[in-house]
Amino acid sequence: MTTFLEHVSVAAPRARFRHDVAVVGLGYVGLPTALAMHAAGQRVLGLDISRKRVDDIRAGEVDLLAADHVRLPEALADTGAFELSVDPRRVSAAESVLICVPTPINHHLAPDLAPLEAACRSVVAQAVPGQTLILTSTTYVGCTRDFLVEPLRARGLEVGRDVFVSFAPERIDPGNERHPQKAVPRVVGGVSRECVRRTAALLERCASFVHPVSSVEAAEMTKLYENTFRAVNISMANEFADISRGLGLDITEVIDAAATKPYGFMPFFPGPGVGGHCIPCDPHYLLWQLRADRVSAPLIETAMTAVAARPGQVVRRVGEVLAGTGRAVAGARVLILGVAYKPGIADVRESPALEIIERLRRAGAEVSFSDDLVPVVALSDGEVKSVPAPEGETWDLVVAHTLHPGTDTSWLDEVPAVLDTTYRLPGDRSARL
Repeated sequence: MTTFLEHVSVAAPRARFRHDVAVVGLGYVGLPTALAMHAAGQRVLGLDISRKRVDDIRAGEVDLLAADHVRLPEALADTGAFELSVDPRRVSAAESVLICVPTPINHHLAPDLAPLEAACRSVVAQAVPGQTLILTSTTYVGCTRDFLVEPLRARGLEVGRDVFVSFAPERIDPGNERHPQKAVPRVVGGVSRECVRRTAALLERCASFVHPVSSVEAAEMTKLYENTFRAVNISMANEFADISRGLGLDITEVIDAAATKPYGFMPFFPGPGVGGHCIPCDPHYLLWQLRADRVSAPLIETAMTAVAARPGQVVRRVGEVLAGTGRAVAGARVLILGVAYKPGIADVRESPALEIIERLRRAGAEVSFSDDLVPVVALSDGEVKSVPAPEGETWDLVVAHTLHPGTDTSWLDEVPAVLDTTYRLPGDRSARL
C-alpha cells in the first residue's frame, strides 16, 4: 500500500532561503522547539511580537528544562545559525515556518483566536513560493484551511504547488524531563502528500518518528481528542477523590492499587483544578465548534463544567477546614503554597490558584502565596508578591496547591490547619480536598 510519504515528487522548485526554519511565537512551546531545531543542525530564526520576550531569551531569563537552559547559550552564541527577531517580515527568508502561538480561552470559556489569527495573517502576508507552513497551535477542526489555505489562495498561491501547508500539533509537556521532544512522536496532516512529506522531513529531526494522517482536519481532531481525553479523566479522578473522602478512603491508595493492572487502566490524579495552555482550554475549542453546529457532547460538557468548578470546591473546603478550628474565612490568614499550574515550572496560565486567591479574598480572607519559581502574580486588583519565607509567619490555614521538587513542607506540622489539594502530603498532616 502506498503511504503518504512514498512516491511523491516535488511540485515546486526549491528556493534559496537564509533560514531552514522560522519559529513564530517563542513561548513555552516555540522556544524549546527552536532550540531543538537548532540542536538538530537547522538554521533557525525565532520570531516573537514581544521585544521583552526576545530580550528575556537573550538574557537567559526564561522558564526552560535544564537541558534547554544548556542549549540556549550555545544557540545564542551560534549567531550564524540561531537568530531572534521581532520583525515579522523576516519570515519570508525561512524555508519552513512553524506557527507556535497560544490559543487561550476568554472568561466565557470561548476560544480567543486573536493571537493565532494575527500570527497566521502575518505569515500568509510574507509567504513566498517554495515555503512549507506548519501550524502547531491547538485549535478547531478546519482552522488550518480557514487561516492558512484559503488566505494563501486569495494571494494567488496554490497550496501543494507553490507553497505547502500542514497541521502538526505540538506535544511539549512543560517542566517534564521524562518526555523530551526527541522521544515524542509527531502527528502530521497535510493538504497534499507533498505537504506531508516536507513537514515530516523537518519534524523527524527532533521527534522519535512522524505519524502521517489523511488530512489537516484529522490532525486537528487528534490534538483535541488527546487533551479532551485527559480533561475527562481528570474530572473523573476529582469525582472519585470526593467520593473516597466521603467513604473515609485514601484516593491515592486506590489509584496506586488500580494502576497495578497492566492493561485497560491509565492513572489520573485529582487536584485543585487544571491549568496551563492545553487541558482547560483545548476541549472548549471543540465544544465551541459543536455548539455552532447545534451538536451536543454531553460527556465532554459535563467534564469541562466540573473542571471549571473545581477551584470553587477548594474555596468551600477551605471554609469547612477553618470552621473545624473555630475560625471563619473572613479575617483568616491563608497561605497558598505554590501557584504555578504544575510542579517544576513558573507558568501560571489558567492556574486554579489565581481563582482560589481571588475567591478567598472576596470572602474576606487575608490571602498570600509563596512559590519559589513565581515571584509575582497579577490579580484583578493588582500584583501580589510571593512570601519568601512562609515558615516564619503565622497562618490560620495553608493550602498546599503546587509542590515544586525540593519544596520543604516539614514546617506545615506547626500550622493550625493545612488543606492538601495535591493529595501528596502525609495523611496525618493535613485535611484533603
